[in-house]
Amino acid sequence: MTLAEFLAYDIEGYEYVKGELVPMSPATRAHSRISVKVIRYLDRYVDENQLGEVHVEATFQVGERGLKPDVAFVATAGLDGDENKGFPIPPDLAIEVVSPTDVQSRVVDKAFAYLNAGTRLVWVLDPRSQTVTVYRSEKDMTLLTCEDTLTGEDVVPGFTCPVSQLFE
Repeated sequence: MTLAEFLAYDIEGYEYVKGELVPMSPATRAHSRISVKVIRYLDRYVDENQLGEVHVEATFQVGERGLKPDVAFVATAGLDGDENKGFPIPPDLAIEVVSPTDVQSRVVDKAFAYLNAGTRLVWVLDPRSQTVTVYRSEKDMTLLTCEDTLTGEDVVPGFTCPVSQLFE
């Protein structure tokens, strides 16, 4: 299967990495609950400010990969194209919630793949440590704890959310 075929058929439960279909980690209750909170806060803000769209597990072309972030934001400028297929571009903001079966090196590799393909900001939420790692580049990362506030920086201007609210 090629990346183009994967993007066209958008196979549920899989990502496309290095020419192979890779099964996605199953979502736990914690994973699902945190994803919903992120969606609720981010989507409301994006909608009210007409900044673009928030998507859940949509397929994005990320370099030579077809990845499905748990949550993604796409600015209005990137919303052209066939709505019945995956996005032929990377998201502006990719959000991943770490599952118990995720391997740390694979999570970091995925964050770097997003950034190298043009994603401007990646948030990795870890339910176990109740932290958010904000990736801006391979050399610019920040670890936020429940005492910090997550911001959309220049990607989702004006968006803020206390990290603690995402893990309640």
